[in-house]
Amino acid sequence: MKNKFKKGLLSSLTVLMAFTSVFAKDKRPNIVVVLCDDLGYADVGFNGSKDIITPNIDKLAHAGTIFSSAYVAHPFCGPSRTSIMTGQYSHAMGAQFNLIRNSEKYNLGIPLTEKFISKELQDAGYYTGAIGKWHLGSNEQFHPNNRGYDEFFGFLGGGHRYFPEQYRPIYEKQKAAGNKNIFDYLTPLEYNGKQVKETAYITDAFSREAVTFVNKATKKEQPFFLYLAYNAPHVPLEAKEDDLKVFSTIKDVKRRTYAAMVYAVDRGVGKLVETLKATNEFENTLIVFLSDNGGKLVVGAANNDPLREGKGSAYEGGFRVPMFFHWPNKVKAGHVFKHPVSAIDFYPTFAGLAKVNVSKNNKLAGKDVWCDVKANKNPHKDDMLYILRHRTGLSDVAARKNEWKAVKVGTKKWQLFNIEKDIREQNDLSNQHPEILKSLVTEAEKWSKTNEEPKWFHSLEEGELWKKYNMPRFDETFSLD
Repeated sequence: MKNKFKKGLLSSLTVLMAFTSVFAKDKRPNIVVVLCDDLGYADVGFNGSKDIITPNIDKLAHAGTIFSSAYVAHPFCGPSRTSIMTGQYSHAMGAQFNLIRNSEKYNLGIPLTEKFISKELQDAGYYTGAIGKWHLGSNEQFHPNNRGYDEFFGFLGGGHRYFPEQYRPIYEKQKAAGNKNIFDYLTPLEYNGKQVKETAYITDAFSREAVTFVNKATKKEQPFFLYLAYNAPHVPLEAKEDDLKVFSTIKDVKRRTYAAMVYAVDRGVGKLVETLKATNEFENTLIVFLSDNGGKLVVGAANNDPLREGKGSAYEGGFRVPMFFHWPNKVKAGHVFKHPVSAIDFYPTFAGLAKVNVSKNNKLAGKDVWCDVKANKNPHKDDMLYILRHRTGLSDVAARKNEWKAVKVGTKKWQLFNIEKDIREQNDLSNQHPEILKSLVTEAEKWSKTNEEPKWFHSLEEGELWKKYNMPRFDETFSLD
C-alpha cells in the first residue's frame, strides 16, 4: 500500500512539475531588431524596388505593418545608432558626430550615464544579444557586453571589409610590421571580447550567429532581445559571386554589387525566421526592420526614390528609411502606417512591451507608439521631429510637425514643405506660409539650446575646423533673414 502511495505521489509530482515548466517560461515577447547600414529607401521590394529582390524581407513586411513615414534621428551611422540605444537625440549627450576611426586610441564612446535599452531589458530579465556593427565605443567600458548585452559577435568600429581571406592577410602583415593603429575595417571579428578567426563572408557570419543566438536563447526560460546590426550594404562594396549572378541583368557594376549585398541580408533574414519557427518562438516575436539612415547615392549606389538626396542630408533622403513591424496576430497584417514614427520611439515602445519601468533618470525623447500604431493613430500629433547635421562652418536642420517640414541645407534659405503632399520636397511654400515657417524654426532653435557641445568629431581636422569657425553659430542657422 505504501509503495502504491509513493508511486502515485511521485507520478503526481512529475505531472505537476511538467505542468509548471510549461507555464514557467516568461511570456513577454521576444524583440528582434534587424538594422541595415546605408540601405536606400527604395532598395527593398516592399518599398518599391524594381531591380533588387528581397523575398524574405518582403514576406515579413507584407504580413506586418509597413511604415511609410519612418525616420531615424540622424542621417549618419553612429549618432543614429546612439538614438536607437538611448531613446534620445544624440545631440543631448554630445554624440552628434560619428566616432573617429580607431576610437579606442582616444577612449571615446557613448557616455556611461546613458542607460541603453539593452540594459533596461537585461535588468528586466531578458537574454540579450548584439551581432554585427557596434560603432558606439571600442574601449572596455563602452563594449556591448558592458552596455547590456549578454552576447556580442561582430566588430566595434564604423565599418568592415567583408571577405576574411582578403582582409586578414593585410591585417596580419601590418601587425607583424608592428603597426599598432591598424585600420579597424581590417581587424578580426570578436565574440564577447575575444578575437575569432572568421572564414565566412561576414554578412553570412552575422546571420549564422543570429541563428546560434536564437537557438541558445530559446532554451532559456526568459524572453530575448536580439540587435542584429548588419553592416551591409555599407561600403566597401563587396559581394559573393553567387549573389552577383542573381543580378546579372544590372549593368552598373556598383549597383549590381550593392544589390547582391542586400540580397545576402535577405538570405540571413530568411534563416533567422526559419529558426524562430523551428524553435516555436515566431508567434511571440516582434521583428523590427529598418536602415540606420538614408542610402549613400554616389559611392554606395543606393536608390532613395522618391526622396530627395541621401545619406547625410536634412532632406528626406537622409533620414527617412524603410521600416516595418512584424508580430503575428499582434501587428496588423498588410497595413501601411502613414503617420510619422521615429527610431527614438523604440526605447519606450520596447520597454512598454517588456513591462519595464524605465529608469526615472532617463529622459526619453521618443514615445511608446504601440497603442497608436495598433489603432492607426498619429503618435506624434503636434510633436516636432528633428534632424541636425553639422558641416564645416554651418549646420543643416530639418524640423517636422504634422504635415509641415522646415528645412535649411547649406547656404540656402529656410524652406517649407507640406511633406504629406510633396514627399519629393519640390514645392517650397515658405512665401505662402511665413508664420508656419517661423513657428517651426523658432521651436527648432529652442530645441538646439538643449544640445551639448560635441564630445568628439569624426576626424581631428573637423575638431580644429569647429574651433576655427566658432561653431555651432546657431544665431546664423536659425535666422530667417
